[in-house]
Amino acid sequence: MTVPDVTVVIAVYNTIPYLTACLDSLVRQTIGHARMEVVAVDDGSTDGCGELLDGYAARHPGLFQVVHQANSGGPAAPTNRGLALARGRYVLFLGADDWLGDEALERMVASADEWGSDVLIPKQIGVNGRLVPQGIFDATAASVGFEDSALAWALADTKLFRLDLIRRHNLARKEELKVYSDQPFTLAACLRARRISVLADYDHYFLVLREDRGNVTQRAGALDRVRGVAAVQWVAAELAAPGGQLDAIRARHFGWEVPQLLQEGLLALDAGLRDQVCDGVGELVRQFGAREVYHRLAVPDRVRLELAATGRYRELRELIAYEAEHGAPPEVSETGADGVRRRYAAYPVFRDGAVGLADKLFLLGEERVEARAPGEESAGHREPVDPDAGRETGPPPPTLVQQLWRGAVPAQVRRRLRSYPAWRRLADAVTADGRNGGRR
Repeated sequence: MTVPDVTVVIAVYNTIPYLTACLDSLVRQTIGHARMEVVAVDDGSTDGCGELLDGYAARHPGLFQVVHQANSGGPAAPTNRGLALARGRYVLFLGADDWLGDEALERMVASADEWGSDVLIPKQIGVNGRLVPQGIFDATAASVGFEDSALAWALADTKLFRLDLIRRHNLARKEELKVYSDQPFTLAACLRARRISVLADYDHYFLVLREDRGNVTQRAGALDRVRGVAAVQWVAAELAAPGGQLDAIRARHFGWEVPQLLQEGLLALDAGLRDQVCDGVGELVRQFGAREVYHRLAVPDRVRLELAATGRYRELRELIAYEAEHGAPPEVSETGADGVRRRYAAYPVFRDGAVGLADKLFLLGEERVEARAPGEESAGHREPVDPDAGRETGPPPPTLVQQLWRGAVPAQVRRRLRSYPAWRRLADAVTADGRNGGRR
């Protein structure tokens, strides 16, 4: 039997009306049906997805292989079953509510063959407002790594993988995870890959945000997210090289997924669940070295993480409520005896002796100031910050965080999202990153 160039694996559960567009995009692939196969696993759908899949298999014999199973409760089990049946030299995981550009598979396979790629990341586009970080797609690249690209922000399994890599290392999704089950898999594959490539010259993969927000990640609970992040960090601790590679992975999760658990939604949980989430976040911080990358995180994020890690749950709730009501805290500046002016976020817990958080957690930026005549300003003087003080003439080049933000979110959407505290914090962090030249 001829080995196909690529197997597309689809885990399907109640994705009508999106499934038709997904399957039609596979039928249209210019690579040709003889060079591809589709393994679709229906995970106990109740909306007619199983019958729709059977219809496509009947109309396109040899292209679709359909497997039906009882509902497993998540995408990991059907994805693993589809992977076990894959025969292609490469495998691509496709969401049942997503779809491919017509030339996607042909372009991906040709490039992976040319470059010898074990993992290839095709350019991805968000649909219906789905946010897809674009930093990794700045340019086509035969080889990228965690230290020289935005790879840490691209850990979904929406990629082309060499099947031999997966088989040699027995890679599979963790079926006990209800969310983020693809990230440990993808991270392990990337850390074991000889070459990771990016193909950014064509819109290959379209990721759809369902109108009912029924995507798995949208439905996940807080404790499920804690477990998912822990699973990713275990892989990083085991396989990532200490230093820049490991820090990039830590900074991604402790700068995004974990702080999202400590936003206004936390206050709406019952007290028992709320404390479990804080316990889980604190354990993540302590166990996986989050403090080592605090300097790469936005001030609101690292203050929240440290309050959770030190068991200051009441102060954490008060900080979240404060920011929800007042927005970003005021800034204060202080010039020390060393002639450096430091700007701090003056949260209520800033220099609260009973809480005991270090000043550096609140540090927004610093700049050396010119010597002043006696009496103009004494060492240790504090004053409200001048937002233009110490800025260099001309804007610095956009940093990685700025590229991610600007690439993923159109300008008009960014303006609207600023009305939400969590998004406002991200926008403010990006602005601060630009002011500090990327040295947060």
